[in-house]
Amino acid sequence: MRTALVYDRINKWGGAERVLLALHKLFPDAPLYTSVYDKQKVKWAKVFNIKPSFLQNFPHIISNHELYPFLMPLAFEQFNFDDYDLVISMTSEAAKGIITKPGTRHICYCLTPTRYLWSGYEDYFKSKIFRFFSFPIVSYLQAWDKIASNRPDFYIAPSIEVKKRIKKYYDKESEVVYPPLCINKEILPNPPLKKEGTPPFIKGRLGGILGVPEAGDFFAPRNYFLVVSRLVAYKRIDLAIEACNMLRLPLKIIGSGKEEMNLKKIAGPTIEFLGNLTDKDLMEYYAHAKALIHPGIEDFGLTVLEAQKFKKPVIAFR
Repeated sequence: MRTALVYDRINKWGGAERVLLALHKLFPDAPLYTSVYDKQKVKWAKVFNIKPSFLQNFPHIISNHELYPFLMPLAFEQFNFDDYDLVISMTSEAAKGIITKPGTRHICYCLTPTRYLWSGYEDYFKSKIFRFFSFPIVSYLQAWDKIASNRPDFYIAPSIEVKKRIKKYYDKESEVVYPPLCINKEILPNPPLKKEGTPPFIKGRLGGILGVPEAGDFFAPRNYFLVVSRLVAYKRIDLAIEACNMLRLPLKIIGSGKEEMNLKKIAGPTIEFLGNLTDKDLMEYYAHAKALIHPGIEDFGLTVLEAQKFKKPVIAFR
């Protein structure tokens, strides 16, 4: 079966990109169509045969795609999928708007209906002035998004929450298929052996309190809390920073994004930004964290399951 994959853009790393790599394992020969591709920034995508749109030739659009939302519909509509039997689009924006012939099956793995047009509209357009001047473009994009939502033959949602959004905003039914948990704690180093001569009265639970792990207790927590996330506004990493600033608690933040500089400006001395890490390093931070802080409202929340795989509690915002 001739298969193609479609994704909004290849310029970041997060939970959705892990799902994309899982799809690649299922369809290793499938080319990946996308609006723009940042070759320097996303080394993980080298496993794909990537086919970017004409937007790839626009100056500065790779790192500033949000300035060109009105061009995204055209970018995906210009692709030709006549040679494929199956097309799988994975999208939270415009990739579902591809045009396929009647004999081509189009399955859409909808991460969420376009956030800034629907469920997140109030957050993205808080300023009344900005809302006023952006109204023509937003109205056009909402109308196009409604039309594009009719193009997939079948919808898959990553969670019950997203399933409800697909029904609310697109009036489409969908099946829930949870994202795979790709992180593998088996590649962690062997647990450190207990030092000889540890007095028996500080073994067990008391030893854990005093910071002396028992043999094999690799998951003994250290004195820090953890955030693992893309650093974008709707993730609300600012809430975690403000809480740890107020309580003077050590917080390590793993991830990158456009809000990084703004978040660093409000971060106190107990906050540390670690950027993007290898899976091995990421797992070690999970293994030793006191808890994961999860301050945003997620479409699925893959990092919550990753933390729980390492027996770590999750502190969520209500």
